[in-house]
Amino acid sequence: MPALLEAKGLKKTYRMGRVLVSALQGTTFDVAEGEFVAVFGPSGSGKSTLLHVLGGLDRPDEGEVSVDGVSLSTLNDNALAEVRLRKIGFVFQFFNLLPRLTALRNVELPLTLADLSEKESIKKAEDMLKLVGLEDRMNHRPSEMSGGEQQRIAIARALINDPKIVLADEPTGNLDTSTGGEIVQLMKRLNEEKGQTFVVVTHDPAIAETVDRIIYLKDGRIQRIKKGYGRL
Repeated sequence: MPALLEAKGLKKTYRMGRVLVSALQGTTFDVAEGEFVAVFGPSGSGKSTLLHVLGGLDRPDEGEVSVDGVSLSTLNDNALAEVRLRKIGFVFQFFNLLPRLTALRNVELPLTLADLSEKESIKKAEDMLKLVGLEDRMNHRPSEMSGGEQQRIAIARALINDPKIVLADEPTGNLDTSTGGEIVQLMKRLNEEKGQTFVVVTHDPAIAETVDRIIYLKDGRIQRIKKGYGRL
């Protein structure tokens, strides 16, 4: 199966005061369409940096990322933003919802640049909230919902433009164990039923029971890649 996402020789260095920190040191791997991949590693191992580079939120110092056959390094900022909008969905640990908007409007927000009528956009957002089990919370604001419900909204928002791949940064990190498990099962269901491709950065060992492959990262380098328990 051809790779949907390819990372080749990624290097990224940050300056912290007088110290240079090598966040990525030649990282190379790929992800097939429909695959569910987890990136594990200790704090400071470069996991979040890797996710930001894969999603075009940051550019590598060296190396190349390709998403659905498009090399991100060849794109200017406007074209890169278009790829992020059309091909990549993002889910973050702290949800990143707009507090004044309802669940429906938060999910609908990425569609503002799509060529859809308001009626079509609302219908699509409603369908996405139904998909994640929040059809009865559409008109509630984030402050009126639990952390698990907010993360479900964030996942619905990430999926609203039918992205090729969803990149999730510690999606269960701000949730209790039970609620985190529900989010893991939701992502697993979306992966299995919709064929949605996921790359998830996490500390959560429960995710190992869900994914197809686990990438272990340490000091900006891949230590090993092993098969997960999701599809034995």
